[in-house]
Amino acid sequence: MIHPLQAVFLGILEGLTEFLPVSSTGHLILAAHLLGLEGDAVKTFEVVIQAGALGAVLTLYRRSVGAMARGLAGRDPAGRALARHLAVSFLPVGMAGLLLHQAIKAHLFNAWPVVAALAAGGVVMIVMDRWWAVKGRATGRSLASLTLRDALVIGCAQCLALWPGTSRAMVTLVAGMAVGLPAPVAAEYSFLLALPTLGVATVFDVVTGGAMLLRDVSVLSLAVGFSAAAVVAALAVRGFVRYLARRGLAPFGWYRLALAAAVWLTGAAS
Repeated sequence: MIHPLQAVFLGILEGLTEFLPVSSTGHLILAAHLLGLEGDAVKTFEVVIQAGALGAVLTLYRRSVGAMARGLAGRDPAGRALARHLAVSFLPVGMAGLLLHQAIKAHLFNAWPVVAALAAGGVVMIVMDRWWAVKGRATGRSLASLTLRDALVIGCAQCLALWPGTSRAMVTLVAGMAVGLPAPVAAEYSFLLALPTLGVATVFDVVTGGAMLLRDVSVLSLAVGFSAAAVVAALAVRGFVRYLARRGLAPFGWYRLALAAAVWLTGAAS
């Protein structure tokens, strides 16, 4: 059983890390391990509270969401193009997630796989940040310039995030910058791509594990976890885009390495 105070803590952690390139799932798995929370209901809870963070994106990027809605109704070509690109980016991870869902939960929702992914992702971010600094990859491209090929590249990269600890935000942000998007624009696309990706994952877990979740986790714990994730995610998204434009990816890479090293040296994952 997840106590409401534990749910608040996990919700804050989810909201803080969901859209940062540090892996929210990895942080939640490590936190649950340290709190002594185990079982399938806990794993489902960790996925379901992502819906709170999605609420923050829907609010902060309501103009883009509205444009896509108008585009699907045939009244906004730019919005329709954005929706089409997001669908293309979602398709690879949607198919891979459906095929590998059970195996991932059985073998990778543990502390040591997360530590390995955190460390590997940290190295990638530091190296890529340095490479972009040397090459001067910043461009004036906007979301409107995104092509279907770009969307597919980002979508294929997102499949790597099925390994907990890798970070969906990290791989989509890095892939977006690799195809030529400025960091803030790549971050916005990553946030919007979370809507179908995390939305479908949440619905899938509710359908497959909802009864067990309600049996083992109180409605109060679900409510406070969801609310905490929504509020903190809204604050984190605003701050992250500004910080990313000024400092780049390297600080997040060093943080990942430090966290992985701390868990390894203390044996906290044992």
